[in-house]
Amino acid sequence: MLKGKFIVLGVTGGIACYKAAALASLLVKQHAEVQVIMTENATKFVTPLTFEQLTGKKALTDTFDRNFTHSVEHIAVADRADLVLIAPATANVAAKLAHGLADDMLTTTVLACDCPKLIAPAMNTKMYENPVTRDNLEALRRYGWEVIEPAEGRLACGAVGKGKLPEPEALLESVLHAVAHEKDLQGKKVLVTAGPTREALDPVRYLTNRSSGRMGYAVARAAARRGAEVTLVSGPTSLPRPGYVEIVDVESAQEMYEAVTARAPEMDIIIKAAAVADYRPAQVADNKIKKKDGDLALPLERTLDILGTLGKNKRPGQFLCGFSMETENLLENSRKKLEKKNLDMVAANNVKVAGAGFGVDTNVLTLITAAGEKELPLMSKDAAADALLDAILEN
Repeated sequence: MLKGKFIVLGVTGGIACYKAAALASLLVKQHAEVQVIMTENATKFVTPLTFEQLTGKKALTDTFDRNFTHSVEHIAVADRADLVLIAPATANVAAKLAHGLADDMLTTTVLACDCPKLIAPAMNTKMYENPVTRDNLEALRRYGWEVIEPAEGRLACGAVGKGKLPEPEALLESVLHAVAHEKDLQGKKVLVTAGPTREALDPVRYLTNRSSGRMGYAVARAAARRGAEVTLVSGPTSLPRPGYVEIVDVESAQEMYEAVTARAPEMDIIIKAAAVADYRPAQVADNKIKKKDGDLALPLERTLDILGTLGKNKRPGQFLCGFSMETENLLENSRKKLEKKNLDMVAANNVKVAGAGFGVDTNVLTLITAAGEKELPLMSKDAAADALLDAILEN
């Protein structure tokens, strides 16, 4: 996702430097060109050679070093930068950047950069909460920096609180959000549903389905990276929660109906990827249903039709996309759904097709509109999410 991007990774002196090495590796795996710039104190924790081996580029530490064809190296790096990320960022370096001080290779280079800038402070909790540090971080926000909030937990000093550098995967998500995609959904409000619902039978048991939520989560991440204001209404899943997305947790079909219909009027695009139960137990027992001799019959009743309600109340200019998971007659059943529920698009797949079933990282979608069908090849759910959003923008 970062092919062709030149990322400047600034590493400052803190024990969390070891996470910066893992982050550099993740960035390279996304095909980014990574230029690491280290402060002198950072080299006491991790050697420059570590980053050189991970990135294939010399880690810069000296303002007067000559590595680029330009005679002024920090300017040459700044001119190429698509994004700057300082991780970890000490209180000292945050203060320098907030006030325009440039006395080493890192701060001098960053002062010359006009690309998006991210900073991930990591320090003792009291240092982080000190009003001076808070003021410096607020100043950076005013100057256009994105401040990545530190995590909470046990710190290297033994204290417990806020100040930990987020995990490398979370930092990568911030980079992807900033520069992985053109912001062609900027200003749009997008609602995505994902995951299964659980319909209670008694305090112990429930009815559900095999949906993992991966496809809906991929769509929510992709829309956020493209600049949309995203709301994700999620049934129960075990997936990592995507950043830059408002998440509304629900459990039952009724809860999902209420969460979606309450927010739908203000949305520009609604993508219903959740696998919502069509039926629920007609009665929910107050106590665990005990085993008895013979069979057990469970009377079921229909749940409310979320997609049908959205279609009936769709406002002009709003785009409504439903998902259709079939085991037979894919096009026929999906076209009926498109027309009956007043949808603009149906993303259909057949769970019997290899790579398109539950719990996998791939999908095989057919995008159906009134104008025709577009069959997508087997691809990752992240790629399928972007292809779906591309098709929505084209319509």
